[in-house]
Amino acid sequence: MNDQAEQVILVDEADRAFSHGGKLQIHEDGLLHRAFSIFVFNSSGECLIQKRASGKYHSAGKWANSCCGHPRPGEPTAKAAGRRLTEETGLKVRLVYGFKSRYTARLDNQMIENEIPHLFFGRTSAPPNPNTDEIEDIDWVTLDALEEDARVRPDRYAVWLRHYLHRHADALRFWRDRI
Repeated sequence: MNDQAEQVILVDEADRAFSHGGKLQIHEDGLLHRAFSIFVFNSSGECLIQKRASGKYHSAGKWANSCCGHPRPGEPTAKAAGRRLTEETGLKVRLVYGFKSRYTARLDNQMIENEIPHLFFGRTSAPPNPNTDEIEDIDWVTLDALEEDARVRPDRYAVWLRHYLHRHADALRFWRDRI
């Protein structure tokens, strides 16, 4: 499904779905919607990060966490997270729900991110097989190194990853150590 046709779920501040709309239009209008974000770790505790492909409709060429996306109308968020992780990285990982977050940010291309993302965590020893339509590059990094580089060179990173590193650093470590 292409970015223009893909539908995302509109929610209220309590994350209750009430409608849906086209992904591009919702991001242009800055409407609150449901999303998910995934952090996959290896046995050394390193996090899989991806550099978004240059053709992405926003945040192209920025480093982000393992995978992120939007559930389709009627699709359970956990199922959507597993589906997109496999589509983007080739990984089939048991994901554990961690928590919800909330943020709003201006993006490039006149887009506004206004999301309630559900964060999921997983562990793998399998090598990723990135979908090059989605991912330009991948890396495994420690959270400490990621936080430091995002602090020193924030423009390299997607706004949502910087949000998680700044607002949820302790929770990221909690889940890294428990999955």
